[in-house]
Amino acid sequence: MFRTPLLLVCLSFLLGHISLSNAQEWPSRTISLVVTYPPGGTADLMARTIAGPLGKILGSSVIVENKPGATGQIAASYVAKSQADGYTIMLDASSYSVNPALFPRLPYDPNKAFKTLAVLAQYPNVLLVNPNFAAKSAKDLVFIAKNKPNTISYASSGNGSAQHLAGALFELQTGIEMQHIPYKGGGPALNDVIAGQVPIFFGSVASTKQFVDSGKLNALAVTSRKRASSMPSVPTMTEAGIVSYEVYEWNALFAPAATPNIILQKLTDGISKVTQSTEFVEKVNSLGGEVFQGNAEVADVFIKTQMMQWAKLIKSGKITVD
Repeated sequence: MFRTPLLLVCLSFLLGHISLSNAQEWPSRTISLVVTYPPGGTADLMARTIAGPLGKILGSSVIVENKPGATGQIAASYVAKSQADGYTIMLDASSYSVNPALFPRLPYDPNKAFKTLAVLAQYPNVLLVNPNFAAKSAKDLVFIAKNKPNTISYASSGNGSAQHLAGALFELQTGIEMQHIPYKGGGPALNDVIAGQVPIFFGSVASTKQFVDSGKLNALAVTSRKRASSMPSVPTMTEAGIVSYEVYEWNALFAPAATPNIILQKLTDGISKVTQSTEFVEKVNSLGGEVFQGNAEVADVFIKTQMMQWAKLIKSGKITVD
């Protein structure tokens, strides 16, 4: 009568031993790095920059697989439901920390579905204005906006986008009121600011530097703690008198939450080696960003802090994607 329980114990031990053995032998086949955005953007570039070197360190190919759509939800749902064996991981952007507040019914649980592997890099935004606009500094903009509430507008790539949230946070922290003009994409929004249809835009340093260098846009302040290496003459928000305003776009790597710890450790060790390399640092710096400093635990705290910051802003500002 003791045979069945004993058999179950033996079977459980055997399966556990096999699982541990598989984890120790990992990786034995190609790893899929799922990107939440289409080819051509910063997220895709970061994925392709890290895939080759990471594959060499791990001893297995890492292929990039783009699954864009629904601000990252399609890819995130796919990875969350994937086998937690280390062969499917995800690269997402800062929208990862915004989505839980914008979309109450996500197709995955953002608090339970993933393990943070690393934040790769942070990219500051820059407050930009059309050269014909009266404000020549961030202080000028605040002064003008306070004297003419709800008459000055800023463009963004859409409701709930990074540009929209950067503008909303600027309003909140300076006590001004501006008109938000959402576009269907960052390109059309930026084009209208250059053309003078809308005076203000919060854009990434990497994608807008060329327009600042050519004189098509004026850069009033960057949103990082220290000046951007690619725009050294542009003051930070703090230097411009907007204290405590700090906004970054970023890219991070995640694995399904149930991935064995031994595999997670191999992944984080490999990622750390890549991000500390001269080649990776130079690539990030060339895009106006900085490599994130901190291990997986520090990265996870950073992301959770970002979630709380944007959730608070979205709630107070009654921001929706409609």
